[in-house]
Amino acid sequence: MTLVTDMPAADMPTGRIAAGKLDWMHALRSLRRLLSDKEDTTQVFEIMRALNGQATAAGYRRLLTTFEGGRIAYERREMAERLMDDAWLDSLPAGSVGATYRDFVRSEQLSAAGLAAISVQGTRQVVEAHPHAWFGRRTRDVHDIWHILSGYGRDGLGEACLVAFSYAQTKGKGWALIAIGAALRSRGGPRQPYARAIWQGYQRGKAAAWLLGEDYERLMAEPLDAARRRLKLTPPTVYDGIPAEYRDRAIGAMRT
Repeated sequence: MTLVTDMPAADMPTGRIAAGKLDWMHALRSLRRLLSDKEDTTQVFEIMRALNGQATAAGYRRLLTTFEGGRIAYERREMAERLMDDAWLDSLPAGSVGATYRDFVRSEQLSAAGLAAISVQGTRQVVEAHPHAWFGRRTRDVHDIWHILSGYGRDGLGEACLVAFSYAQTKGKGWALIAIGAALRSRGGPRQPYARAIWQGYQRGKAAAWLLGEDYERLMAEPLDAARRRLKLTPPTVYDGIPAEYRDRAIGAMRT
């Protein structure tokens, strides 16, 4: 995606987050559509809305237990707005997380605002004022920063690996469903270790520090290599070992 992702608030006329209800049938229908058309990013958000409400609520509660989480939650800054601030992005030092992110989104012609717009397509109402909805937006908006931190590209395999990484980080069942679907779909492709790369994505996400507890404005100014070391992000060796020309072949995963 410009990604993928964890927007729990939709179709809620009462203004409450449905944190406990899982809609597996809707999620499976959306997964079939996604695996048929990896460019259909709206299906990613359909899956997240169907399955990730509990994880979003739990993630917000976890944020409040971290050293700076109370302040971050109290300030409730919108990351999409910050990431659309070109002057701020241009001020970040060379070699930093933010400078690498800036070059990445510009070269790929991505937009935090564009992703936000896609995330609410087909919904009747977004509960913007709810703290869980804010946390979902924050999870969605840092997705491309996670591309930078994890080292996964926007090819089909890179997105599938990052989805598995995201499941380990968020415990959102929607991420797990997409990762499993992508891994199973990869079996018919050329003889490359696709499924093993996706599994390593999960393992790397599990071993890393909890990225949703980070102060992203501070993180963006940090040197990328230093940030990866601090956050315990090991290299994606299996993914890196697969030739670039094969990473989009026979992987029925989304490009988010």
